[in-house]
Amino acid sequence: MLSRSPETMMTLFRLLLILATVLSTMSLFGQDVDDENFPPPDNPPIVKATKANSLLKIDGRLDEPAWAGAEAITDFFRMEPRQGGEYMHNTEVKLLYDEKNLYVGAFCKDSLGRQGVRVQDLRRDFQWGENDIFFVQLDPQNLKQYCVSFQTTPYGNQRDLQNFNDNNTDNDWNALWSVRTQRTDSGYFAEFAIPFKSIRYEEIKPGASPTWGVTFSRLARRDYEQTVFPAIPQSFSPYRMTYAAQLEGLELPPPSANVRIEPYLLYQYDNIEDGSTTITEGDVKLGGDVKWAINPSSVLDMTFNTDFAQADVDRAVNNLERFNIFFPERRQFFLENSGIWAGANNRAVVPFFSRTIGLQGNFNAEPAPIDAGGRYTMRNENRSIAGLYIHQAETDNSPAANFMVGRYLQNYGKENNVGIMFTHRLDEQSSELGREQNNNTTLTVDGLIRPKDTWTISYMVTSSRDNSNDTLGLAGRVSIQNTSNQFYLGYITDFVSERYNPDMGFVFQKNVMRHSPGGYYIWRPKKIPWIRRADPGVFFNLNHDFQEFGQFQQANIYIFPVYTWFKDNSFLEISLRPTWQNINFDFTPLDIQVEQGDYFYTRYLIRYNTDQSKKWSAGIDYDFGDFYNGTRNTINFSGRLAPVPHAALTIDYEYNNIRELGEQREDLETHLTTVGTRFALNPRVQISAFYQYNTFDEQGRWNVRASWEYRPLSFVYLVFNDTQIDELDSPFQEQQFIGKITYLKQF
Repeated sequence: MLSRSPETMMTLFRLLLILATVLSTMSLFGQDVDDENFPPPDNPPIVKATKANSLLKIDGRLDEPAWAGAEAITDFFRMEPRQGGEYMHNTEVKLLYDEKNLYVGAFCKDSLGRQGVRVQDLRRDFQWGENDIFFVQLDPQNLKQYCVSFQTTPYGNQRDLQNFNDNNTDNDWNALWSVRTQRTDSGYFAEFAIPFKSIRYEEIKPGASPTWGVTFSRLARRDYEQTVFPAIPQSFSPYRMTYAAQLEGLELPPPSANVRIEPYLLYQYDNIEDGSTTITEGDVKLGGDVKWAINPSSVLDMTFNTDFAQADVDRAVNNLERFNIFFPERRQFFLENSGIWAGANNRAVVPFFSRTIGLQGNFNAEPAPIDAGGRYTMRNENRSIAGLYIHQAETDNSPAANFMVGRYLQNYGKENNVGIMFTHRLDEQSSELGREQNNNTTLTVDGLIRPKDTWTISYMVTSSRDNSNDTLGLAGRVSIQNTSNQFYLGYITDFVSERYNPDMGFVFQKNVMRHSPGGYYIWRPKKIPWIRRADPGVFFNLNHDFQEFGQFQQANIYIFPVYTWFKDNSFLEISLRPTWQNINFDFTPLDIQVEQGDYFYTRYLIRYNTDQSKKWSAGIDYDFGDFYNGTRNTINFSGRLAPVPHAALTIDYEYNNIRELGEQREDLETHLTTVGTRFALNPRVQISAFYQYNTFDEQGRWNVRASWEYRPLSFVYLVFNDTQIDELDSPFQEQQFIGKITYLKQF
């Protein structure tokens, strides 16, 4: 048993400091000059765009005369698998423009040509890291802290995103642009057309020449070789725009009224069978979104009768821990520009979590309709301002609600900022539901400090007030991280008081203070070519009460001596977690009552996955050892068969075997199985489906989605959902069919 005395906690801290010191010492050995970080250049390289003198057809061939006369960029720098030196896969990039578009043409050489291509599927916003990719980053306002990225594979599927400070990525930002590719016997071509209307830039004074920040990068997945132009250290990413080249030569049209409308028409049919009761209903719905780029820095988004029928559904999870589970946002309107809010890159303390909007009371409730809403964002080199308002309609179970968020962020120095944010939720009075008016408010101060390129310090302090009981609460986070090519060292503290209650937010637990220091050494052995990277290290996690400082809750030491990526990016981890627990509350993982008291046990993990870019791949986790007063063995298996990028079959399986656990020394086995398929005629016509069954609650669900992008960012969706629960006294089944068409027009 673990004593909860301050002396014991200090002993654990000392152990961590010793381990961190060992890691720091290790980082001093085996370093190579080529592996060191280097600062941004005082005089960044200059690239020029050439005005197209003939009409361009976006077909991925680059055979028009204008391409032959454009300046070629070939001086790339290797980031992976080793920094610097010669690389195998050469890339040539050219830039053209006309009155409407910026054109990027790339030829990615490959000695195997078509046979060397690695692409997993043809979906939009594909997963980075398991495909061949070419991508370009633009900083049209030269902010140095922000960029937009346009990415493609050899098959022409698109991915676009926004990145903030090389620290927070908005993967769900969508712009109107096009790309086509051609695969050949010597590599592949990619041809981008990016409308100037899709890029926000400042108006240039007469006689002045615009200058944008730009970087290019390519991942040749077969050899996991990543190259970048211009040179950027391996410990960063191509989104680190302080290293960007300067793009010159553009003759830009004046920024114009940029309005994008996206109406939709939807039909939804529901059939619910609950025992002997059957309810069927059909509904037609009309609504849409409007995006108005008021000026290059400011955007106003409006939504009416909002619908998210096409959003991915959550998968079932068996929670065996004492913490709340974070289910990420999946709805497009709330995902876009979500990185601007305080706590956006945090899953422990989130003052504003948009999933609280559109639900009847809590995260697991039924959806509530959204009448209308708007979002304003302004971003320039000095500051960012944002505001959000959503009105949620009354339902049979919840009153109408108003959601408001305001945000101000001030940049200073090279890459530093400080901000403030407030949220306010007002639940309206409802005589029919017998509810009084209630409001909840939070106020947050946060910031980021980057004294050197390798150091990132972030902080956040947030308070809440709820008028239902007139209570005040406090929460926050402090993070100090050093990331270099040789090691990572970090310290994170999260804290949440008992009374912190963000009705528009998320916390992993209340009345807790969690400290998570640790680090790892980055080893890239030059004389062992089959190992790309190994990161042995240790992290320590200590949780204690916030109110009664020093009252122990939980601690573990995550020790991973083997954490290795091989040349083909297959991966092996061998780790252990000595764990101390103080259970002084009602704790029932998977409905097994665990007796209150102190526990010590050790968990072990073996994890391996094959090369995920191949036509078939697999991964397995074996997590085993003691668990409180019993034992638990957990196996997670995943498999994927993708003979061509047009078709894929996946399977995910979780098995839990629990023995002698809890007050009654109970045994339990659970099986959670998910089978999925995806078929694509091309990147614009796709169908996907999955079936999931969980033996713990005897719940099965189907989700089938078909989509056709009949013009850029205009879609036809067909969605079928089926949920069946056998555990209940009487069978329950809910079936839903949705047909939806959207149309996007940009003016």
